[in-house]
Amino acid sequence: MSASRRAVAAWVLYDLANTIFAMGIVTLHFSLWVREQVGAERADTIYATVVAASMGLIVLLSPVLGAMTDRAPRRMPFLVASTLLCVGATTLLGRVGLVASLALFLVANAAFQAGLSFYDALIVEVSTEENRGRISGIGVGAGYLGSYVAVGLGLVLGSDDRPLLFVLMAASFLLLALPCFVFVRERGNPSPEPVFDPRALLVSARRTVRTLRDTQAHPGLARFLLGRLLYTDAINTVVATMVLFATNVAEAGGTPAADAERHAQFVLMGAITCAVLGGVFWGQVVDRIGPRRTLDVVLGLWIIIFAVAATIGLAGLPFDVMWALGALTGLALGGVWTADRPLLLRLTPPDRIGEFYGLYGMVGRFAAVVGPALWAATTGLAINAFGFAPAEAQGLALLMPLALVAASLVVIRRVDDVTSGRPGPPRQLLLEP
Repeated sequence: MSASRRAVAAWVLYDLANTIFAMGIVTLHFSLWVREQVGAERADTIYATVVAASMGLIVLLSPVLGAMTDRAPRRMPFLVASTLLCVGATTLLGRVGLVASLALFLVANAAFQAGLSFYDALIVEVSTEENRGRISGIGVGAGYLGSYVAVGLGLVLGSDDRPLLFVLMAASFLLLALPCFVFVRERGNPSPEPVFDPRALLVSARRTVRTLRDTQAHPGLARFLLGRLLYTDAINTVVATMVLFATNVAEAGGTPAADAERHAQFVLMGAITCAVLGGVFWGQVVDRIGPRRTLDVVLGLWIIIFAVAATIGLAGLPFDVMWALGALTGLALGGVWTADRPLLLRLTPPDRIGEFYGLYGMVGRFAAVVGPALWAATTGLAINAFGFAPAEAQGLALLMPLALVAASLVVIRRVDDVTSGRPGPPRQLLLEP
């Protein structure tokens, strides 16, 4: 059954809405607000630590929430609740002191990450197997338009009142999310079970253990999740800290602090433009050659990106190189999420989509605990023990995600998305040369 165009548009619009939070809060303005509060030497360590803590919280909750949505009559109420919690906590950022704001960010980011799992699972309500790659790509591409809102607000209003920026971004997130709540219609669970019964937590825990064990019964699923653990660890860590890196590179080249922030935001804007185009482009590639082979290509591009970024930091290359790096990063970002959502659906039995998306989310969130924690430790040690400048310390830390993505490519290449799970494009398009 095909969804209405209005439902598809509403689902895509939510991708745009939540990207305002991801780009405007996680990647850009809250990290810079922390930098203003504690200084460039401590910003990476403190910010990466709180990101890791928020992701640790969602690691514990993701599989339970995913299994609960499979028992519930509908998934949409979970998406509404997580969005409202994220928006409410975001409106208070920067108004209640450093420690309280860090705690609020922890809650907001955890709620946002939980919402992603609910949202991703709703793709089955607005697509078919034949157009899923295209709709996923449009969602990713349109989603990055939300980044224009996030970066544009900062460029127009400046950095003098970041708490006001936080409120405006929270309001934008909520406003643009409303159509998804209203127009995406679920077919519903034909056999709902109690969700909030005290016994449900025990059932969820058992199902989580069963889900982990059952990955072995579905060809390619365990290998895909391992690969995703590796590449998500690398990518999410760098996305969360990329503005701090660009700002430090600009300052290392002699740019004043205020101008360095603006230069970093313009590089980010260029990356967003390439991400928008990349989401649509990679969606077409997924539908033609399949999600796994598309992911192979994208991960190869990420290896190049991390190698160049590490060289910029360690060798002190001029800031102008960041423009090309930002463009490649945006293109690669659009490809990762466009390919791996359909790939999971290829490997997942239809009656356990929510459960395996919960595990998919748990893997990604666990990666986002380990990655930022290692980033915080590496940059802190390099600066405090060995006297590295902030940009040099970040260049050293970038060698870690480079190795992780290379390892993930080796793992992912052995996943067969033709014979596993769901049907895919014609076999001749997916055979290795």
